Amino acid sequence: MTNIQQVRIDIPARDGELLTGTHYVPASPSGTWLILSCAMAVPQRFYRHFAAHLAGRGHNVVTYDYRGIGASRRGPVRGMATTTSDWALLDMAGVVDWVHRAQRASRILLIGHSLGGQMAGLLDNAHHVDGMVTFSSQSGHWRLQGKGQKLAVLGHSYLTLPLLAHAFGYMPWSKLGSTEDIPKGAALQWARWCRHPDYLLGDTTLPLERYREFRAPVLAYSFDDDAWGTARSVDAMMRAYPSLERRHVVPQKVGLDRIGHFGFFRPEAARIWDEVASWCDARAAEPRPAAGRSQSMEYAHGAAISPGQHAVTDLTASA
Repeated sequence: MTNIQQVRIDIPARDGELLTGTHYVPASPSGTWLILSCAMAVPQRFYRHFAAHLAGRGHNVVTYDYRGIGASRRGPVRGMATTTSDWALLDMAGVVDWVHRAQRASRILLIGHSLGGQMAGLLDNAHHVDGMVTFSSQSGHWRLQGKGQKLAVLGHSYLTLPLLAHAFGYMPWSKLGSTEDIPKGAALQWARWCRHPDYLLGDTTLPLERYREFRAPVLAYSFDDDAWGTARSVDAMMRAYPSLERRHVVPQKVGLDRIGHFGFFRPEAARIWDEVASWCDARAAEPRPAAGRSQSMEYAHGAAISPGQHAVTDLTASA
Protein backbone atom coordinates (compact mmCIF):
# COMPACT_ATOMS: atom_id res chain seq x y z
CA MET A 1 0.00 0.00 0.00
CA THR A 2 2.97 2.30 0.57
CA ASN A 3 3.70 2.32 -3.19
CA ILE A 4 0.31 3.73 -4.12
CA GLN A 5 0.70 7.21 -5.53
CA GLN A 6 -2.24 9.61 -5.29
CA VAL A 7 -2.44 12.18 -8.07
CA ARG A 8 -4.95 15.03 -8.14
CA ILE A 9 -6.64 15.23 -11.54
CA ASP A 10 -9.18 17.39 -13.36
CA ILE A 11 -11.77 15.52 -15.40
CA PRO A 12 -14.13 17.26 -17.85
CA ALA A 13 -17.81 16.50 -17.42
CA ARG A 14 -20.01 16.21 -20.50
CA ASP A 15 -20.76 19.95 -20.46
CA GLY A 16 -17.13 20.98 -19.89
CA GLU A 17 -17.44 21.52 -16.14
CA LEU A 18 -14.21 20.42 -14.48
CA LEU A 19 -14.51 17.79 -11.78
CA THR A 20 -11.73 17.24 -9.27
CA GLY A 21 -10.66 13.67 -8.82
CA THR A 22 -7.87 11.49 -7.49
CA HIS A 23 -5.97 8.86 -9.44
CA TYR A 24 -4.64 6.06 -7.25
CA VAL A 25 -1.68 4.82 -9.26
CA PRO A 26 -0.53 1.25 -8.57
CA ALA A 27 3.14 0.32 -8.51
CA SER A 28 2.64 -2.03 -11.47
CA PRO A 29 -0.48 -0.76 -13.26
CA SER A 30 -2.65 -2.93 -15.44
CA GLY A 31 -4.88 -1.63 -18.18
CA THR A 32 -7.92 -1.88 -15.93
CA TRP A 33 -9.46 1.26 -14.48
CA LEU A 34 -11.93 1.34 -11.60
CA ILE A 35 -14.18 4.39 -11.25
CA LEU A 36 -15.61 4.96 -7.77
CA SER A 37 -18.80 7.05 -7.60
CA CYS A 38 -19.85 8.46 -4.26
CA ALA A 39 -23.01 8.34 -2.20
CA MET A 40 -25.22 11.39 -1.85
CA ALA A 41 -23.22 14.34 -0.46
CA VAL A 42 -20.29 12.11 0.56
CA PRO A 43 -16.89 13.49 -0.53
CA GLN A 44 -14.45 11.29 -2.40
CA ARG A 45 -11.88 11.45 0.41
CA PHE A 46 -14.12 9.13 2.47
CA TYR A 47 -13.23 6.27 0.09
CA ARG A 48 -9.45 6.79 0.09
CA HIS A 49 -8.54 3.67 2.09
CA PHE A 50 -10.65 1.36 -0.07
CA ALA A 51 -9.40 3.00 -3.27
CA ALA A 52 -5.77 2.53 -2.20
CA HIS A 53 -6.48 -1.12 -1.39
CA LEU A 54 -7.86 -1.74 -4.89
CA ALA A 55 -4.89 0.06 -6.44
CA GLY A 56 -2.68 -2.26 -4.42
CA ARG A 57 -4.10 -5.10 -6.52
CA GLY A 58 -2.70 -3.48 -9.67
CA HIS A 59 -5.76 -1.53 -10.83
CA ASN A 60 -5.86 2.16 -11.63
CA VAL A 61 -8.54 3.68 -9.40
CA VAL A 62 -10.26 7.03 -9.89
CA THR A 63 -12.40 8.77 -7.30
CA TYR A 64 -14.10 12.09 -7.99
CA ASP A 65 -16.54 14.55 -6.49
CA TYR A 66 -19.79 15.41 -8.23
CA ARG A 67 -20.19 19.07 -9.20
CA GLY A 68 -21.06 21.23 -6.20
CA ILE A 69 -19.65 18.63 -3.78
CA GLY A 70 -16.28 18.45 -2.03
CA ALA A 71 -13.28 19.37 -4.17
CA SER A 72 -15.51 19.87 -7.26
CA ARG A 73 -17.46 22.67 -5.62
CA ARG A 74 -16.79 25.95 -7.40
CA GLY A 75 -18.05 28.88 -5.35
CA PRO A 76 -21.08 29.10 -3.04
CA VAL A 77 -23.50 26.21 -3.19
CA ARG A 78 -26.43 28.61 -2.83
CA GLY A 79 -27.92 29.32 -6.25
CA MET A 80 -25.95 26.54 -7.94
CA ALA A 81 -27.96 25.13 -10.87
CA THR A 82 -27.31 21.43 -10.34
CA THR A 83 -29.64 18.45 -10.19
CA THR A 84 -29.01 14.93 -8.96
CA SER A 85 -29.42 13.55 -12.46
CA ASP A 86 -26.67 15.94 -13.65
CA TRP A 87 -24.29 13.90 -11.52
CA ALA A 88 -25.06 10.84 -13.66
CA LEU A 89 -25.76 12.26 -17.11
CA LEU A 90 -22.97 14.86 -17.09
CA ASP A 91 -20.46 13.95 -14.37
CA MET A 92 -20.35 10.14 -14.18
CA ALA A 93 -20.69 9.90 -17.96
CA GLY A 94 -17.84 12.39 -18.37
CA VAL A 95 -15.55 10.36 -16.10
CA VAL A 96 -16.26 7.18 -18.10
CA ASP A 97 -15.52 9.13 -21.30
CA TRP A 98 -12.22 10.38 -19.86
CA VAL A 99 -11.07 6.96 -18.72
CA HIS A 100 -12.05 5.36 -22.02
CA ARG A 101 -10.66 7.99 -24.39
CA ALA A 102 -7.85 9.77 -22.58
CA GLN A 103 -6.53 6.81 -20.61
CA ARG A 104 -7.30 4.13 -23.23
CA ALA A 105 -8.40 1.69 -20.56
CA SER A 106 -8.55 -1.95 -21.61
CA ARG A 107 -11.24 -2.61 -19.00
CA ILE A 108 -13.49 -0.23 -17.07
CA LEU A 109 -15.23 -1.27 -13.86
CA LEU A 110 -17.55 0.88 -11.77
CA ILE A 111 -17.74 0.97 -7.99
CA GLY A 112 -20.91 2.64 -6.69
CA HIS A 113 -21.87 3.48 -3.14
CA SER A 114 -25.58 4.13 -2.60
CA LEU A 115 -26.45 6.89 -5.13
CA GLY A 116 -23.32 6.07 -7.14
CA GLY A 117 -24.70 2.63 -7.94
CA GLN A 118 -28.31 3.71 -8.33
CA MET A 119 -27.58 6.18 -11.14
CA ALA A 120 -25.13 4.20 -13.26
CA GLY A 121 -27.97 2.73 -15.30
CA LEU A 122 -28.61 6.19 -16.75
CA LEU A 123 -25.26 6.23 -18.58
CA ASP A 124 -25.33 6.38 -22.36
CA ASN A 125 -21.76 5.03 -22.52
CA ALA A 126 -22.29 1.94 -20.36
CA HIS A 127 -21.19 -0.19 -23.32
CA HIS A 128 -17.65 0.74 -22.25
CA VAL A 129 -18.25 -0.74 -18.78
CA ASP A 130 -17.15 -4.32 -18.07
CA GLY A 131 -18.65 -4.71 -14.60
CA MET A 132 -19.92 -2.89 -11.54
CA VAL A 133 -19.94 -3.49 -7.79
CA THR A 134 -22.47 -1.58 -5.69
CA PHE A 135 -22.83 -1.12 -1.96
CA SER A 136 -26.16 -0.24 -0.34
CA SER A 137 -27.50 1.07 -3.65
CA GLN A 138 -31.10 1.05 -2.58
CA SER A 139 -34.45 2.51 -3.45
CA GLY A 140 -34.80 5.61 -1.31
CA HIS A 141 -38.57 5.32 -0.95
CA TRP A 142 -39.40 5.75 2.70
CA ARG A 143 -41.60 2.63 2.97
CA LEU A 144 -38.63 0.38 2.13
CA GLN A 145 -36.36 1.69 4.87
CA GLY A 146 -35.57 -0.30 7.98
CA LYS A 147 -36.71 -0.01 11.56
CA GLY A 148 -36.33 3.51 12.91
CA GLN A 149 -35.71 5.05 9.48
CA LYS A 150 -39.12 5.00 7.81
CA LEU A 151 -40.35 8.10 9.61
CA ALA A 152 -36.98 9.83 9.29
CA VAL A 153 -36.87 9.35 5.51
CA LEU A 154 -40.55 10.28 5.23
CA GLY A 155 -39.82 13.51 7.10
CA HIS A 156 -36.78 14.31 4.96
CA SER A 157 -38.69 13.60 1.74
CA TYR A 158 -41.71 15.77 2.47
CA LEU A 159 -40.35 18.36 4.92
CA THR A 160 -36.63 18.68 5.62
CA LEU A 161 -35.27 18.56 2.07
CA PRO A 162 -37.86 20.74 0.27
CA LEU A 163 -38.39 23.25 3.08
CA LEU A 164 -34.72 23.86 3.89
CA ALA A 165 -33.68 23.84 0.22
CA HIS A 166 -36.21 26.56 -0.54
CA ALA A 167 -35.44 28.51 2.63
CA PHE A 168 -31.64 28.55 2.27
CA GLY A 169 -31.27 28.18 -1.50
CA TYR A 170 -29.49 24.86 -0.86
CA MET A 171 -29.81 21.94 1.54
CA PRO A 172 -27.52 22.49 4.57
CA TRP A 173 -26.95 18.75 4.95
CA SER A 174 -23.61 19.32 6.68
CA LYS A 175 -25.49 20.66 9.70
CA LEU A 176 -27.12 17.24 10.15
CA GLY A 177 -23.99 15.09 9.86
CA SER A 178 -20.52 14.74 8.38
CA THR A 179 -21.61 14.95 4.74
CA GLU A 180 -21.60 17.92 2.36
CA ASP A 181 -24.25 20.53 1.62
CA ILE A 182 -26.44 19.76 -1.41
CA PRO A 183 -27.38 22.16 -4.24
CA LYS A 184 -31.05 23.11 -4.20
CA GLY A 185 -31.99 21.41 -7.46
CA ALA A 186 -30.28 18.18 -6.43
CA ALA A 187 -32.00 18.18 -3.03
CA LEU A 188 -35.45 18.80 -4.53
CA GLN A 189 -35.06 16.12 -7.20
CA TRP A 190 -33.79 13.60 -4.65
CA ALA A 191 -36.75 14.37 -2.38
CA ARG A 192 -39.16 13.76 -5.28
CA TRP A 193 -37.53 10.41 -5.95
CA CYS A 194 -37.81 9.40 -2.30
CA ARG A 195 -41.54 10.19 -2.33
CA HIS A 196 -42.21 7.93 -5.31
CA PRO A 197 -42.77 4.19 -4.66
CA ASP A 198 -40.38 3.39 -7.53
CA TYR A 199 -37.81 5.99 -6.43
CA LEU A 200 -35.81 7.29 -9.42
CA LEU A 201 -37.20 4.47 -11.57
CA GLY A 202 -40.51 6.30 -11.40
CA ASP A 203 -39.09 9.53 -12.83
CA THR A 204 -40.27 9.47 -16.45
CA THR A 205 -38.16 12.53 -17.30
CA LEU A 206 -35.05 10.31 -17.08
CA PRO A 207 -33.75 8.00 -19.85
CA LEU A 208 -34.83 4.91 -17.91
CA GLU A 209 -34.59 2.66 -20.98
CA ARG A 210 -30.82 2.76 -20.52
CA TYR A 211 -31.06 0.45 -17.51
CA ARG A 212 -32.16 -2.35 -19.84
CA GLU A 213 -29.11 -1.63 -21.98
CA PHE A 214 -26.66 -1.90 -19.06
CA ARG A 215 -25.36 -5.37 -19.94
CA ALA A 216 -22.24 -5.57 -17.78
CA PRO A 217 -22.41 -7.93 -14.78
CA VAL A 218 -23.33 -6.23 -11.52
CA LEU A 219 -22.48 -7.45 -8.01
CA ALA A 220 -24.75 -5.70 -5.49
CA TYR A 221 -24.10 -5.77 -1.75
CA SER A 222 -26.52 -5.12 1.08
CA PHE A 223 -25.74 -5.25 4.79
CA ASP A 224 -27.89 -6.75 7.49
CA ASP A 225 -27.54 -3.80 9.87
CA ASP A 226 -28.09 -1.08 7.26
CA ALA A 227 -31.42 0.55 8.10
CA TRP A 228 -31.21 2.78 5.00
CA GLY A 229 -30.16 0.10 2.55
CA THR A 230 -32.23 -2.85 3.64
CA ALA A 231 -32.07 -6.00 1.51
CA ARG A 232 -35.61 -5.25 0.37
CA SER A 233 -34.76 -1.70 -0.71
CA VAL A 234 -31.58 -2.81 -2.51
CA ASP A 235 -33.61 -5.44 -4.38
CA ALA A 236 -36.17 -2.82 -5.37
CA MET A 237 -33.50 -0.59 -6.94
CA MET A 238 -31.09 -3.12 -8.37
CA ARG A 239 -33.84 -5.10 -10.15
CA ALA A 240 -33.41 -2.53 -12.93
CA TYR A 241 -30.05 -4.04 -13.93
CA PRO A 242 -30.35 -7.03 -16.29
CA SER A 243 -27.29 -9.02 -15.15
CA LEU A 244 -27.35 -8.97 -11.35
CA GLU A 245 -25.64 -10.99 -8.66
CA ARG A 246 -26.48 -10.25 -5.01
CA ARG A 247 -24.55 -10.50 -1.77
CA HIS A 248 -26.17 -9.90 1.62
CA VAL A 249 -23.65 -9.55 4.43
CA VAL A 250 -24.30 -10.25 8.10
CA PRO A 251 -21.50 -8.37 9.90
CA GLN A 252 -21.03 -10.94 12.67
CA LYS A 253 -20.49 -13.69 10.09
CA VAL A 254 -17.47 -11.86 8.69
CA GLY A 255 -16.02 -10.97 12.08
CA LEU A 256 -17.32 -7.39 12.30
CA ASP A 257 -19.54 -5.82 14.93
CA ARG A 258 -21.28 -3.51 12.49
CA ILE A 259 -21.14 -2.22 8.91
CA GLY A 260 -24.31 -0.19 8.32
CA HIS A 261 -24.56 2.18 5.38
CA PHE A 262 -20.99 3.51 5.48
CA GLY A 263 -18.87 1.01 7.37
CA PHE A 264 -17.74 -1.12 4.44
CA PHE A 265 -15.36 1.64 3.34
CA ARG A 266 -13.75 2.19 6.73
CA PRO A 267 -10.39 0.50 7.46
CA GLU A 268 -12.02 -1.70 10.10
CA ALA A 269 -13.78 -3.58 7.29
CA ALA A 270 -10.59 -4.24 5.29
CA ARG A 271 -10.85 -7.96 6.01
CA ILE A 272 -13.74 -8.26 3.54
CA TRP A 273 -12.34 -6.01 0.80
CA ASP A 274 -10.48 -8.78 -0.97
CA GLU A 275 -13.65 -10.51 -2.13
CA VAL A 276 -14.55 -7.36 -4.05
CA ALA A 277 -11.02 -7.01 -5.37
CA SER A 278 -11.06 -10.65 -6.54
CA TRP A 279 -14.38 -10.12 -8.32
CA CYS A 280 -12.88 -7.12 -10.09
CA ASP A 281 -9.78 -9.15 -10.98
CA ALA A 282 -11.98 -11.83 -12.56
CA ARG A 283 -14.01 -9.33 -14.57
CA ALA A 284 -10.82 -7.67 -15.82
CA ALA A 285 -9.42 -11.01 -16.96
CA GLU A 286 -12.42 -12.37 -18.84
CA PRO A 287 -13.22 -11.54 -22.48
CA ARG A 288 -15.94 -9.02 -23.11
CA PRO A 289 -19.26 -10.77 -23.91
CA ALA A 290 -20.78 -10.25 -27.34
CA ALA A 291 -24.25 -9.79 -25.84
CA GLY A 292 -25.84 -9.31 -22.45
CA ARG A 293 -27.45 -11.97 -20.34
CA SER A 294 -31.13 -12.43 -19.69
CA GLN A 295 -33.35 -9.89 -17.97
CA SER A 296 -33.39 -11.80 -14.69
CA MET A 297 -31.83 -11.25 -11.31
CA GLU A 298 -29.18 -13.83 -10.51
CA TYR A 299 -28.46 -14.41 -6.84
CA ALA A 300 -25.24 -15.93 -5.67
CA HIS A 301 -25.56 -19.65 -4.98
CA GLY A 302 -29.23 -19.53 -6.00
CA ALA A 303 -31.51 -19.74 -8.98
CA ALA A 304 -32.35 -16.76 -11.13
CA ILE A 305 -35.50 -14.99 -10.01
CA SER A 306 -37.66 -12.44 -11.70
CA PRO A 307 -37.72 -8.77 -10.68
CA GLY A 308 -39.99 -8.12 -7.73
CA GLN A 309 -39.16 -11.34 -5.91
CA HIS A 310 -36.95 -11.16 -2.84
CA ALA A 311 -34.00 -13.36 -2.04
CA VAL A 312 -30.59 -12.73 -0.51
CA THR A 313 -27.47 -14.70 0.21
CA ASP A 314 -25.53 -14.33 3.45
CA LEU A 315 -21.83 -13.75 2.91
CA THR A 316 -19.87 -15.86 5.35
CA ALA A 317 -16.22 -15.52 6.23
CA SER A 318 -15.33 -18.32 3.86
CA ALA A 319 -17.20 -16.86 0.88
